[in-house]
Amino acid sequence: MRRTIRLVAILMVLALIAAACGDDESTDTTAATTTAATTTTQAATTTTPAATGATCDEPVTVGVITDLSGPLAIYGAHMNRGVPIGFAYATGGDVQSGLEQTYMVDDCEIRVVFKDDQTNPELSATSARELIEVEGAEIIIGSVSSGVTAPLQGIARDNDVILIAAPAAATDITGKDFDPNTFRASRSNYQDGMAICDQFVNGDGYETFVQIAPDYSFGYGGAQAYKDACEFFGGSFIEDDVFAPADTTDFTTFLGPLADTDADAFLVTWAGGGFVPLLQAAIDLGVIDDDTVLGSPFVDNVVMPAFFSNAVGATSVILYHYTAPDNAVNDYLISEVADNFGTFPDLFDADGMNAAIMVVEALKATGGAADADSLKAALEGMSFEGPKGTIEIRAEDHMAIQDMYVVTLLNVDDPEFKYYESVATVRPVPPCLLEGDFTSRCGSLPVGSLG
Repeated sequence: MRRTIRLVAILMVLALIAAACGDDESTDTTAATTTAATTTTQAATTTTPAATGATCDEPVTVGVITDLSGPLAIYGAHMNRGVPIGFAYATGGDVQSGLEQTYMVDDCEIRVVFKDDQTNPELSATSARELIEVEGAEIIIGSVSSGVTAPLQGIARDNDVILIAAPAAATDITGKDFDPNTFRASRSNYQDGMAICDQFVNGDGYETFVQIAPDYSFGYGGAQAYKDACEFFGGSFIEDDVFAPADTTDFTTFLGPLADTDADAFLVTWAGGGFVPLLQAAIDLGVIDDDTVLGSPFVDNVVMPAFFSNAVGATSVILYHYTAPDNAVNDYLISEVADNFGTFPDLFDADGMNAAIMVVEALKATGGAADADSLKAALEGMSFEGPKGTIEIRAEDHMAIQDMYVVTLLNVDDPEFKYYESVATVRPVPPCLLEGDFTSRCGSLPVGSLG
């Protein structure tokens, strides 16, 4: 019997829109036979450049830009935990707190400076410039929102520093807006679309879809990813995609064209405060009913009870949950979050940890050199172990190839957030989406959309 999910889950920037691997005994890692782009296909193995001892005359400054007090601070908190834990793990030091922290890798000091961007593009840009011009940052990690991360790419390029995007998920970051100085630690919403559409079409048997997304780059990327992936796996869209301004509070007009359709699933890409009125309008207009499910990955631990309390028994995708991977790095993350923060890892803690590990591994590989050219050479093709298992930084487009998890929701009230039963681990490997002068970088990779 089809289970209707009546409450909107946000495909966040990050969001929901972040993560990957772990060898869980219950997972299904059968390789797909159709194309190298399907969700269970294993990416070609890459290796990190041979590590050497790191030495630097001056500290290497890493700036971390995230939301600590704004509308997405609930997710910024994950990065505020995960980044220090990642640096501590990769350097063998202690987990630190505060807006300025110091770690040592061999004979090289890493200085980490946090900035609060409050999910404000202007404040994010100002923070990046201060980190580079005043603090001397050579590497930037951030941010939670795709909308504020996009301008950081230009700032990183203009100042010839490295940007590690985490957990922002917009496809364009490593697609049409690709820049050689930008790398991902998190997944893209194209990987989200591949994972959820494979489950919906091949796992749940849904055939027809409609969707809504916000009217900016994150929404366009999410909608295109869903369309490409769901059609690739055999589904079809029976109405034109709907795009609404991100600050919409009355969705009646936007959802009107979808009210008379009889789709199997209503796909939602959204980030921000509008999800509550969006949900109510979808229910009032009959877009979500007993015949049409809400299509979205599962979300963070705190939001799950509010949005999926009536969906116990449903199966969907989540980019990371601390109970899914089974490896020593994830065990470390769980232990350190408990010891230092008194809680359990959440949706984007792994992204923060992975970003920090990337920095340390790159500095080991360069011998402590932090100029952009040296770091790019080290990061392209890098492979390292994080809390989600093996993360591979694809050299061609700087995508972070990683696992995601298919899980069944068991409850939403476990005091330790043990909400799920693992069903499978999938590893979406998207095509190369570079455009223009960068298309040639794709090499032998499949180019363009899945279809």
